[in-house]
Amino acid sequence: MDATTEHIQGHRSLQHHFENMEQQREAGTLGMWVFLVTEIMFFGGMFLAYTLYRSTYPAAFASASNHLDITLGAVNTGVLIFSSFTMAMAVYFTQTGKQRPQVLCLVLTLLLGLTFLGIKAVEYHDKYEDHLIPGRLIPSRPFGPAVAQGGDLDPHKLHLLPGATVRQVELFYWLYFAMTGMHALHMIIGAGLLTFLLIFSLKGRFDPEYHSPVEVIGLYWHFVDIIWIFLFPLLYLLGRHLEHV
Repeated sequence: MDATTEHIQGHRSLQHHFENMEQQREAGTLGMWVFLVTEIMFFGGMFLAYTLYRSTYPAAFASASNHLDITLGAVNTGVLIFSSFTMAMAVYFTQTGKQRPQVLCLVLTLLLGLTFLGIKAVEYHDKYEDHLIPGRLIPSRPFGPAVAQGGDLDPHKLHLLPGATVRQVELFYWLYFAMTGMHALHMIIGAGLLTFLLIFSLKGRFDPEYHSPVEVIGLYWHFVDIIWIFLFPLLYLLGRHLEHV
């Protein structure tokens, strides 16, 4: 049997430029890993900038970090960790040909992702209400000398540790919104990809022989989750012990 005949008799999802399903799956997985490497370099630049500025302005970054809602951050961390589990189970059920639990796990993963975005929106709204959006951090009236030495920023209720300045705190929030905003954008893209998987899963397009889209999108979802695992301690936890200094 020649290659053309084998291709014609192959799986309905086998693309013409691949010889078999295994080659198609390996190509898709390799492509996703290459993409994720570029994403690591992209986020790595922001992590490097954060590290450099935090080492330069430790008091200001600790002051700003202590104003973040650690409860919401911790809940979001738990949400994403559980979503990684449901995504992994979706891949497993697809590989074993169990459509109903596969669809259920995809629905749960999507709902958890949307829950994360909803909680993050609440956090962003709180920062807006507290005037901690970059560009709005400095109030219209000038601060007295006590502010430069550390104290409460009325009306912002942001406690400055000794040695911190408002401008330095604003730099933290520039990085905070850049890093969490870019992560949220990846979550939105991931939600769209999960919707695609869910639609095709309901149509029965995935089976033990053809499940590479579920696998590669699962890799993307796990990557986004791992990025948050690094963001949470860097933004929310470091300097927490200085809260009452």
